[in-house]
Amino acid sequence: MARVEPTLEKQRALDAWGRCTKYEKEHVNLAQGLPDLIANSGLMQVMAFLHEKGAKESQHHCGQLAEDLRAWLHQRFADVPEDFNGFMQALLKVDPRKYQAITVEAFAWLKWLRQMAAARKGAN
Repeated sequence: MARVEPTLEKQRALDAWGRCTKYEKEHVNLAQGLPDLIANSGLMQVMAFLHEKGAKESQHHCGQLAEDLRAWLHQRFADVPEDFNGFMQALLKVDPRKYQAITVEAFAWLKWLRQMAAARKGAN
């Protein structure tokens, strides 16, 4: 029997499910509000905000969520690096259509992350 590749939606769900195993309440709360932050401020601004906040030990969840989102976006767009500086440089250089596609993918993955993180936290 031929192996069936999971759909993109299933890949997003599987990735989000796996990444949120280590999440605490702060992660879940941030994941719930992240799409609105991106919609209001833009992907690059929010990633910069999360990176800066995540440098503080008390705000480690911000850095973790940013890392997880960058890792997923790198998986979907190989030319977008995972590391913060490379990620930001790549987004500064891409054309508007690609930037929009990356942002749309971020929203699609975050939709799953919000649901999976809340479900995992509720199950604990």
